[in-house]
Amino acid sequence: MSSPFISAFKTPDLRKKLLFTVAMIAIYRLGATMPSPGVSYSNVQKCIERVHNSSSAGIFTLLDLFSGGALLQLSVFALGIMPYITASIILQLLTVVIPRLEQLRKEGQSGQAKITQYTRYLTLGLAILQSSAFVALARSGQLFGNQCPEYPIVPETKLPMWLTVLALVITMTAGTGVIMWLGEMVTDRGIGNGMSVLIFTSIAARLPAEGQSIWQTSPYKFIAVLAIGILVIGFVVFLEQAQRRVPVQYAKRMVGRRMYGGTSTYIPLKVNQAGVIPVIFASSLLYLPQLVIQLMGQKATNNSVLVWIDRHFVQHLNDPFYVGTYFLLIIFFTYFYVSITFNPTEVADNMKKYGGFVPGIRPGKPTAEYLDFILSRITLPGAIYLGIIAVLPNLFINFVGGNKQNFPFGGTAVLIIVGVGLETVKQIESQLMQRNYEGFLR
Repeated sequence: MSSPFISAFKTPDLRKKLLFTVAMIAIYRLGATMPSPGVSYSNVQKCIERVHNSSSAGIFTLLDLFSGGALLQLSVFALGIMPYITASIILQLLTVVIPRLEQLRKEGQSGQAKITQYTRYLTLGLAILQSSAFVALARSGQLFGNQCPEYPIVPETKLPMWLTVLALVITMTAGTGVIMWLGEMVTDRGIGNGMSVLIFTSIAARLPAEGQSIWQTSPYKFIAVLAIGILVIGFVVFLEQAQRRVPVQYAKRMVGRRMYGGTSTYIPLKVNQAGVIPVIFASSLLYLPQLVIQLMGQKATNNSVLVWIDRHFVQHLNDPFYVGTYFLLIIFFTYFYVSITFNPTEVADNMKKYGGFVPGIRPGKPTAEYLDFILSRITLPGAIYLGIIAVLPNLFINFVGGNKQNFPFGGTAVLIIVGVGLETVKQIESQLMQRNYEGFLR
């Protein structure tokens, strides 16, 4: 494994890309730890320590995971990459509904550039809304679940409070814009997809602290979690690489005086065609009951329905109702997302247009039905795999000491880390192979 890395750094242009990516990551991590104006850094650290020592996982743990711990600190990059992810998902869903966006998607690079511009505008709009909400929650003490009311996050100063709030909102929104720029720069001039690399960095930055927390609880638990983590990562790598290859044959055809076609290829249908999106959807939906309970406060104790929700979906994240609902939601969103992102009819029409066909299957509608049949069959094991990986932290809550986020080798974190790691290594290896160097896989 050492020789490919040495070869990569010996190649001047590849070395520049790697060093540029590292520099962008360093700037991103610096902004994630830089306090915003008007925030009491010492009080924030005291609240974070108290929350981590309690049994509550917190309502914003998923968002804090994507920001690398910057959200609860209300730093310059507190919002992290989540506004961009949300905007991208919204635009992707609207593409199926709005004909204009569907037309832009089919126009190629120029249309994709316009969709990217719309995504940027929507990201900044979401950043303004989210930063305003988080600042309001921080002022009221709700950001940490009323666990540290004696430590005000945004203390009173000589300046008017509205001016402090405005400065915080502008700072966090500008930080989101800088993160978008960093991600695009990494994509254009670095290695890998910029946004994915930044998410990878945020999650990886939390692993040492989580490992240290488990080690302080029990060294034997740390060794056991590490062994389980290696097995989980191996399982995820195997399933992420698994695919069903549908053979496609292109008939020979004459265009002018030249012969085209006559080649064989395949359509790779991945077992996990939906990626990590279903886990994010399900997690976000299950945070709604926690948000309602937290906003209702004492009023929630007078309502029997809210009391039941609080007991099964908020207080105990290893409750069978919570785990079962989480698992079923992931399966539902997996089928839903695959159905809107992969259109068998469109693929069959494109194959028919260029003279392609699946051996033994007639072009057109029969091909679309065949692809839909295969996709529905392989989506089920993919959905079950996503559900198992996602509920692992909930099943190990009692084992690692009562906090869902203290089990770092399950759920969204390991899916993103493994997926981004594999994609980045593939890009480095492809560039090494172009220069006649030996790749990572011998």
